[in-house]
Amino acid sequence: MSGEREDAAVPGAAVRPVRPADLPAVAAVYGHYALHTVATFDETPRALEDWEAKRADLAARGLPFLVAEEAGRVLGFAYAGPYRPKPAYRHTVEDSVYLAPDATGRGLGAALLGALIDGCARAGAQRMIAVVAEPGGDASAALHRRLGFTEAGRLTGVGYKHGRRLDTLLLQRAL
Repeated sequence: MSGEREDAAVPGAAVRPVRPADLPAVAAVYGHYALHTVATFDETPRALEDWEAKRADLAARGLPFLVAEEAGRVLGFAYAGPYRPKPAYRHTVEDSVYLAPDATGRGLGAALLGALIDGCARAGAQRMIAVVAEPGGDASAALHRRLGFTEAGRLTGVGYKHGRRLDTLLLQRAL
């Protein structure tokens, strides 16, 4: 995304490219999910330096890293990175969308994911993959389905977090 935009579905919130000053808020949002949920298979928060490296890597690849902001507060973020490292996957990206716990249910996830899809298509990506933990990812799976993703498969028992075995639901969408 090249510029800021107001999203009609979320009055007062803007979806825009991440800025370096946003990264502490991004790290805090993600840290909540790493520590308290199965939305990510990370079990500890990522350091600010990791987010700085992520931002630089995605920028070098021409891939979007976005935030939803309202009144100067980052309410969530989304980015897409390479799905797998092998060259034949070069036109396929995997998305990540996270919202602050008090910012869910307002349409911000759809605003972020919609802008991310548009940005990835402009960047030349042809397919987007979502990997959703189950059980526990119902809202994420529903969001992706609303935006045109279809189920591509399930990997059973591949994760273990918070004392339970987890599946991953794979969803995909053409861009």
